[in-house]
Amino acid sequence: MLYAIAHFLRDKMPWLWDVVDTINSWLFSLRYGRRLKDIESKVMEKYASETGYEICRMRDVGASQLADFFAVQPEEAYKYFKPHGFDVKSIRKLQRNKSFLAYLVMDEGRIAGYCFNRSFFHGRGFRGRMVDMDYRGKGLGTTMNRLLNDVGFGIGLRLFETVSKDNVASYRSAMSASNVKVVKEMEENELFLEIVQP
Repeated sequence: MLYAIAHFLRDKMPWLWDVVDTINSWLFSLRYGRRLKDIESKVMEKYASETGYEICRMRDVGASQLADFFAVQPEEAYKYFKPHGFDVKSIRKLQRNKSFLAYLVMDEGRIAGYCFNRSFFHGRGFRGRMVDMDYRGKGLGTTMNRLLNDVGFGIGLRLFETVSKDNVASYRSAMSASNVKVVKEMEENELFLEIVQP
């Protein structure tokens, strides 16, 4: 229900979505800000150590660099991935949003992967990720899912995700990185999943 309402507001009433998003960001920061500060750095260091890549917050990278990353991905990458705008203005807005917990996997200054928990003050997060076309097949999607789980569960969120069974790589990544429960089978072969804390 919440998922459907959020998508309706984002797609049909963007001005109202912006108001809700601003209020949510403020309330989320009040509720989770201290816990997030304690856990986020530890999780990023853990995955940097395990993978050899630098892990950084989205807000610590220039919006134009991230927009360039999105611009060079193949068109098919966006068939199942439409969580927000990919232009500089949209990215800057997300960088200011305290409830949008986004991270980048960096390889010597190049963005290799992007992941996020779109979080809500009432205790839910919806995760998503994209791996650069040149880094696919190296396990980055699974790594990013685990990172998102560690941050989300670490601050006390319940985590969810939608994934299409037709998007084989993303589907396998979601299933291999986490314990999942199918909440609902949706149209167009999509599953609404709850990520179950181990």
